[in-house]
Amino acid sequence: MTTNRQLFLDHMAQTSGTPLMLEIERAEGVFMYDHDGKPYLDLISGIGVSNVGHRHPKVMQAIQDQLDKYLHLMVYGEFVQSPQVSLAKSLVDTLPEKLNAVYLLNSGSEAVEGALKLAKRYTGRSKIMSCHNAYHGSSHGALSVTGDEEFKRNFRPLLPGIHHFNYGDISDIDLIDDSFAAVIIETVQGEAGVVQTTTEYFQALREKCNETGTLLILDEIQCGFGRTGKLWAFEHYGIEPDILLSAKGLGGGMPIGAFISSQEIMSCLKENPILGHITTFGGHPVSSAAANATIKVIQEENLIAQVQEKAELFKSLLVHPKIKSIRSIGLMMAVEFEDYDTLKPIIDRALENGVLTDWFLFCNNSMRIAPPLTITKEEIEKACELVLESI
Repeated sequence: MTTNRQLFLDHMAQTSGTPLMLEIERAEGVFMYDHDGKPYLDLISGIGVSNVGHRHPKVMQAIQDQLDKYLHLMVYGEFVQSPQVSLAKSLVDTLPEKLNAVYLLNSGSEAVEGALKLAKRYTGRSKIMSCHNAYHGSSHGALSVTGDEEFKRNFRPLLPGIHHFNYGDISDIDLIDDSFAAVIIETVQGEAGVVQTTTEYFQALREKCNETGTLLILDEIQCGFGRTGKLWAFEHYGIEPDILLSAKGLGGGMPIGAFISSQEIMSCLKENPILGHITTFGGHPVSSAAANATIKVIQEENLIAQVQEKAELFKSLLVHPKIKSIRSIGLMMAVEFEDYDTLKPIIDRALENGVLTDWFLFCNNSMRIAPPLTITKEEIEKACELVLESI
């Protein structure tokens, strides 16, 4: 009998020559279990997705409740669907007053694509500024504004009019002028290895965008939804975006994304042409129900208030001569080693020991640690023990 592992290799499109090949039977909380029942402590949350853990009971209940009502009915934006409007209201209630119009999609890449179109349509301009070492997704437009040439070189030509500047470099802000439709920037750079900048920088960037009529798009697909110790990472910096991007942790494990702006800006998609942005499955009712439940879990279980204490516990326990530094903002952490050749065997051994970690696309000497926000003190202690043993 052909095994699932062989079927995976024979029929699933592969994205690397060395897939992890874990065969997971079930997941609960911060643990995943293989077909032998071996537990794996998940320190990366499906790359920033499972912020409330795997299969949170309240998320599962919301999914079940919606399954008993209806699934897909109509393309996005035509019917009034309770899961969609409830989610939109829940999101808007967490945001500044001007961010009051939510467009629901299926993923982070789609949120980027929609935001780029929106910025071009609203401003009538075509140029986009993004950062070196930024990651915004793998679809055509999202890849175009991604800031790592090696990652996109073999897919050129990509979108024209894309320019890059250095994240956190105030002098580079002068590169923005009134020919740009938008600046798209991760509030905290993820795949660069958890790179932060200053309040001074973001406020200068916001001012420059105001001066030039350039829209500021903040990509919080990875750093949003409580990951940094705030529901939205931009809250750390005292600014507001013109367009906000969300996905990953939004869905509680279900696929969903969103770009959020003002009614004024978003309204330009209604005409010239009509249906200026269309999605069939965006805001799927089951995903929307799960996302709405996820917001409530984060709020009701006070998860954000616990983030910094849990991050400090990780940092106090992960002490070893081979660890050069730990960069972090909340439970978005990068544990730096000498190089990839040092790190990769540690990641492999950690997996053997029952801990799932990872590195970063543009920073392969640093270990990614971004566990579910629900992780307990005891689970952190166990995870750190196993990571140190793996080192």
